[in-house]
Amino acid sequence: MEFTGFGEYAIDFYDGLVVDNSKAYWEDNKHLYHADVRAPMEALLAALEPEFGKGKVFRPYRDVRFSKDKTPYKDHCGGVVELGRGGGAHYVQIGPEGLLVAGGSFAMAPDQVARYRESVADDLRGRALEKVLARLARQGWELRGDKLKRAPRGLDPGHPRVELLKHKRIYVSKVWPPDDVLHEPGCLDRVRTAWRQVTPLVDWCADHVGLSEVGFR
Repeated sequence: MEFTGFGEYAIDFYDGLVVDNSKAYWEDNKHLYHADVRAPMEALLAALEPEFGKGKVFRPYRDVRFSKDKTPYKDHCGGVVELGRGGGAHYVQIGPEGLLVAGGSFAMAPDQVARYRESVADDLRGRALEKVLARLARQGWELRGDKLKRAPRGLDPGHPRVELLKHKRIYVSKVWPPDDVLHEPGCLDRVRTAWRQVTPLVDWCADHVGLSEVGFR
């Protein structure tokens, strides 16, 4: 399937799901999900594969085992190309807010956090990350990721990159509200251009965070 844009009812589907996140709504409208959301997302990732690698579409079902929120379905559809969890990823998402594109390390196991902070503290590797993030900020990307309130234990609170050292995961994102481009072939160019911009951060994470050796708990 060639990517020609997300379907006409993609945003309407998620607007309805936000209001009625139930099995009944899902069963009545899942044909819209498959035709206007999932199939285009799969086609988008396939079109990007030659440059960025093979991607996957996340399942639409929420993991509610340890959550107080028991709503069964995600209010968005995400696709990712990643080295491995936490090791650097390109991400794209469609939902009520429109199109979200992101890149970086979206989760880190303890050994990945340790390598990340060691790299940030190092002058050469840390300054390289600062330069990447400064360029992305000029291009309109927002820096995100969970942070500690204080400097990590054992690290100098006065370190010039202390704010980066506080991060437990780090990524950048950009959002385009729903518009005509979302439903046109030009959406592919939008995501491709964004992923190219964020690739230096993804590469930094791959090189200096890498894959976990202990796994996630």
